[in-house]
Amino acid sequence: MNRIYFDNAATTQLDAEVLEAMMPYLTTHFGNPSSIYSYGRESRLAIENARKTVAKILNAHPAEIFFTSGGTESSNTAITAAVTDLGCTHIITSPIEHHATLHVVEHLQKSRQVAVSYVQLLANGHVDLTHLEELLAANNGKSLVTLMHANNEIGNMLDIHATGNICRKFAAVFHSDTVQTVGHFPFDLRNTPVDFITGAGHKFHGPKGVGILYVNENIKIKPFVQGGSQERNMRAGTENLYGIVGFAKALQLATDNYETQSGYIKDIKLYMMQQLQLHIPGVSFNGDPLGKSLYTVLNVSFPKTDKSEMLLFSLDINHICASGGSACTSGADAGSHVIRAIYNDPDKVAVRFSFSKYNTREEVDAVVEKLKELV
Repeated sequence: MNRIYFDNAATTQLDAEVLEAMMPYLTTHFGNPSSIYSYGRESRLAIENARKTVAKILNAHPAEIFFTSGGTESSNTAITAAVTDLGCTHIITSPIEHHATLHVVEHLQKSRQVAVSYVQLLANGHVDLTHLEELLAANNGKSLVTLMHANNEIGNMLDIHATGNICRKFAAVFHSDTVQTVGHFPFDLRNTPVDFITGAGHKFHGPKGVGILYVNENIKIKPFVQGGSQERNMRAGTENLYGIVGFAKALQLATDNYETQSGYIKDIKLYMMQQLQLHIPGVSFNGDPLGKSLYTVLNVSFPKTDKSEMLLFSLDINHICASGGSACTSGADAGSHVIRAIYNDPDKVAVRFSFSKYNTREEVDAVVEKLKELV
């Protein structure tokens, strides 16, 4: 049996066209972008062209785009800078953020005595924006609000404009972890009230180990990584040249094909919902799958039985890749902090299925058939 890969929110297959764009920089054009001779200047040009491509697609200024090693570094940089450089003494976040946000917030709370508040969630897992406003109104110092654009486990999407406008009203700094949405939705950053957003190439068929941090031009921060003048003095270290080229190419392809691909993937998600409801008694869905939600993610609760407790392992044995929560914590299987924060039903087992342009309805049929046996 071929492997069925339904864990695209964890990482995606590298697109052949992206690999093709990267290859020359892995072979012929290997000059150091910081060298002054023409060989280095060619590499520098490739990076600056990639930056222009990314900026144009996101409707930002090239000077606002910094290349990093991925979403985790980008979020760490932004959140830390908000405290150390922008004077934020209070952080507002949610209990269902990615650990790249939650762990750095906890670290700053301990190491710098920053006050932290957690915004309440509505019954369907969406952030309660009324409570966000109350938290901001009650705080005297400067606040950082860090809320993800789309949850990586349940797929719920934040209204980034409404949230940003609330932040503006209280002069708060706004960081949004947009790792699940950059490359999956159109952005218009010139007209979005946000100070920092993040992206990771491997979430949209680009290479691993490369990401972006958008820093609004009105914000001045200091580098997180010291030791060189790369990335306009913002991130020391020789640039991931072929990664950066691959990131821009993957984002370009995702943007060019957004209409057809998003429709195709959404259709697979809805088809899987329908088939699960038809064939698996007692199945339910977490989050707001038919409302404001990622078209790529479906988080399913199965009734807990002796068989279903081992569901992920059983799927794996049957060559089906899915996850119980964030891939970044799957080694330490402590269950999902997101599901615990919202539903916490001990009689249910949650599994996340996430889809890409490479998946098919036939694969859904095969997975549902297998689940009928396993549940």
